[in-house]
Amino acid sequence: MARLPMLAAGGIVLRQKPTPQIAVVRLRKRDEWVLPKGKLDGGETARAAAEREVLEETGHDVSVHEFLGTLVYESGGKSKIVHYWRMEACGGQAHELMDDIRAVDWLPLDAAVERLSRSYERAFLANVGPMALELSRRSKAKPPASAKRRSRRTPDAAPTIAVPALPEPGPIAAAAAQNEALVIDEPAARHEPDLRDEPVVSEVVPEAVPVAPAEPEAVPQLEAEPASQAETADDVADTVPEPRLNLVQKMREWLRRAA
Repeated sequence: MARLPMLAAGGIVLRQKPTPQIAVVRLRKRDEWVLPKGKLDGGETARAAAEREVLEETGHDVSVHEFLGTLVYESGGKSKIVHYWRMEACGGQAHELMDDIRAVDWLPLDAAVERLSRSYERAFLANVGPMALELSRRSKAKPPASAKRRSRRTPDAAPTIAVPALPEPGPIAAAAAQNEALVIDEPAARHEPDLRDEPVVSEVVPEAVPVAPAEPEAVPQLEAEPASQAETADDVADTVPEPRLNLVQKMREWLRRAA
C-alpha cells in the first residue's frame, strides 16, 4: 500500500534592509541550515501552517503575501510536499525560538543560497528568491491608498461660457412679451389679395399637378363689307366677340391682377 505524502508549508521570509535579507534556520537535531517550514496540523490550511511555522522557527511576526511555489522531495522513505509563500518580517524578534531550532540568521540572497545544507533547497531558493525580492520591491514602491487619494488631481473649474446678446425683438415678439394686442392688416401683411370682390371658385387645381394651358379659341375672321354699308373700323371691332376663358385661364387672370 502506497504511503501518503507528507504535507508541509513554509516561507521565503524577507527583512527590509539596504540590502534585503532572507531568513534561514539551523536545526538542533541534524545541525543543518534549512528554510523555515513545518508540517500541517489536522484541519489546518497550508497558508495558516506556513505563517505559524515561520513564527515558531524565526521568532518573528510576519505578513503573508504571494504564493511562490512548491518543493517536493523524499524524506524518511516518503514524499514530502512543501508550499512556500513570500513573507515580510514585522519588526524585530518577538518570540522565543522553538526547541527544534538552534539559531536563525538573516543573509542576502546569494549568501542564503550558499548557507543552505540541502541541494534541493538551494536550487529552489535560487529560482524563487529573485522573484520574491522583485515582488517585495514593487510592493514598497506602490504609494498607500491615502497617498493615491491625495495625489489625484482636483478637477478644473468649469469654463465660463460667454452667451451672445440676443437681437432686439421685432414688433410681434415685443408685443407678445408685453402681453399687448397687436393688430395686423392681414391682406397687407401677408401680401395676399382681398378676395371679397372676387368670385368664389368652387374648384381648386392642386399646384403640384401641372396643367397645360388651354388652347385659346379661334377668333372668327370677319370679312370687310362693301363700303356702301358705311361702317367704320370701330363698328367692326365692336362686332368681334371676345374669346371665352375657361376656369384655369380665369384663375390665372385673377392672380395676375391680384399681383
